[in-house]
Amino acid sequence: MSKQKRNSEYGLKNVRNIGIMAHIDAGKTTVAERMLYYTGRTHKMGTVDDGNTTMDWMDQEKERGITIVSAATTTHWRDHRINLIDTPGHVDFTVEVERSLRVLDGVVALFCGVGGVEPQSEIVWRQAEKYGVPAISFVNKMDRSGANFDRVTEEIESRLEAKPVPVVIPMFEEEEFLGIIDLVESKAVFYSDKDFGATYREEEIPEKYMQDYKRWREHLLQTVSEWDEDLFEKYCMDEPLNPMEIRKALRAATLSTEAVPVLCGSALKNKGVQRLMDAVVDYLPSPADLPPVIGIREEKGEDIEVERKHTSDDPLAALAFKVVSDRHMGKMIYVRVYSGKMEVGTYIYNSTKDIRQRVGRLMLMHADRRENRDALDCGEIGVVVGLSDTTTGDTLCTEEEPLHLEAIEFPAPVLSISVKPESAAERDKLFDALNKLADEDPTFTVGYNQETGETVISGMGELHLNIICERLRREFSVDPEIGAPKVAYRETITKPREIKHKYVKQTGGRGQYAHVELEIEPLEPGDGFEFTDSIRGGNIPKDYIPAVEKGIVEAMAEGIYADTPAVDLAVELVDGSYHEVDSSEKAFHACAKEAFKAAFMQASPQLLEPVCQVNVTTPEEYSGSVTGSICSRRGRITNIEQRGGQNIQNISGMVPLAEMFGYATELRGITGGRGNFDMRFEHYEPVPHEIAEEIVRKKREEKESQK
Repeated sequence: MSKQKRNSEYGLKNVRNIGIMAHIDAGKTTVAERMLYYTGRTHKMGTVDDGNTTMDWMDQEKERGITIVSAATTTHWRDHRINLIDTPGHVDFTVEVERSLRVLDGVVALFCGVGGVEPQSEIVWRQAEKYGVPAISFVNKMDRSGANFDRVTEEIESRLEAKPVPVVIPMFEEEEFLGIIDLVESKAVFYSDKDFGATYREEEIPEKYMQDYKRWREHLLQTVSEWDEDLFEKYCMDEPLNPMEIRKALRAATLSTEAVPVLCGSALKNKGVQRLMDAVVDYLPSPADLPPVIGIREEKGEDIEVERKHTSDDPLAALAFKVVSDRHMGKMIYVRVYSGKMEVGTYIYNSTKDIRQRVGRLMLMHADRRENRDALDCGEIGVVVGLSDTTTGDTLCTEEEPLHLEAIEFPAPVLSISVKPESAAERDKLFDALNKLADEDPTFTVGYNQETGETVISGMGELHLNIICERLRREFSVDPEIGAPKVAYRETITKPREIKHKYVKQTGGRGQYAHVELEIEPLEPGDGFEFTDSIRGGNIPKDYIPAVEKGIVEAMAEGIYADTPAVDLAVELVDGSYHEVDSSEKAFHACAKEAFKAAFMQASPQLLEPVCQVNVTTPEEYSGSVTGSICSRRGRITNIEQRGGQNIQNISGMVPLAEMFGYATELRGITGGRGNFDMRFEHYEPVPHEIAEEIVRKKREEKESQK
């Protein structure tokens, strides 16, 4: 395969940085495979069932039939270069979607023609909205029984609050999916089965489909005329609109995120994907279409905004959005270059870490295959080797023109397990492997429990941690002993409290003295922690105030009521006193810590637990068993609805994470293997009093037994 042309050779206007996102099992990887096949990037069409797709290259992905890590590749279509990222659909790997959307210019949102807008579809859609990423939609699996294009389009409008604009519609012969009608070109498109749909023929629209065509064509013309005054005038005068005018108006509406062009097809049956590729070129933005990227630079103690235009002539501005540890290459940093150019052998500045590093190698990725480059141009997504101290979210720029780009926000992990090396000799090997995996995944953390001597790893769910443990065995040859899953509980207070506390110690020499008066009160869920210094008249010297706050923060991190981190409360330092000789930062640190702990226990402490939204899809005959199962796990049903025009129900509920262990096995049993579910962390809620007391009692017993 010849080397891909660089962005400068295509022209920035002919570059598309896009991602594919969807609910699990909507067909993302199959669509990506067809894109690569039709663009000539691959010569063999892989399938998820056969485990031979290009984009799902990890062993675990092939075995499980799911995407776990986002895979990047580069291809071309109609003299445009397309940098493509295929993202996971499972909620445990939402970090891959989040960081991909942060650096992409446009996205293809995939929906199942039967399932429609499913729960994870909504999650990834909201992520795209957060970053203002323009989208086009592809309704896949139109060959399946129960597929309904009209219903899915309606759900895009009602559930996602978007403005769907179909540009193609499906053709059926009874229940067989034949092809599509292009509403812009006013042509019927039929795909050849002999060459996997690579060739197709365009014909006049058959009479039997004219009614549907006219209805949707009118909707298209009416919609695009709303965004273009010239077209509106033509439309009102009943003058014909040509395809170029329609595309131009719809492109403008898409780039402003006011419209979502909708296409359809069947990737598995090789129908409709070429029109999707056309839509990527016609409607999604190039880097040249984007407004300048905004960064922050500190000057004279103030933060000022700095603009970088999407051109190689501006100073370098790039964002590290992913880290991969490779046994041969070492640390590989995925970057998006927003302005300037990154060249091999040059030094760049990591403004986040305040360090200067040398670019060792530059590469373009094609899933797990690499293509060496001497430079990454503006608008490119590639890999840098040599930046050993760079991590996800770091800004890379020039030392002469520094700036900080907006970092990527990631959800906190909610589930923990302990890992213990088989022998002392494997300890260093295990820690090294865990640190490398934590470098790759910001939602995976590694901690150490001083009291129990355990290494604790935390992630987004059971599947997430299972994959981590498999990677330890396969990639790092480490097979640790795995402890039982533990839920990340939190604690808070429910009433305000005031406390006066003195810390006095005399050890023969210089003593220790500190006196603080604190007021603590609960905050709204999710508000975190607030500290206010209300000392007046120098009753406590300013130098000691940070030590007071630090003591409180330490106590919160350690936990008081149930040895779990404390959250959602405010502390005000209202008064106190000090001694000229015996007071110190150390004394005020200890005093504040003791005072806060005492006040916390007097403020009606409460244990909080993570609660997840659980969505179960099941044949209707099992719905009673499913709702009973959810309720038996302290869950509450929030919605039950018929889906897909079939005998299928979607049951949604809120269930404490602590009750969800082993649910996959139970669901398979009660639905005869026909039910499936997804789960995502939603928020923290108070634990019922009796259950909270039992949890606290067990924690205290564990603590005593370890002494």
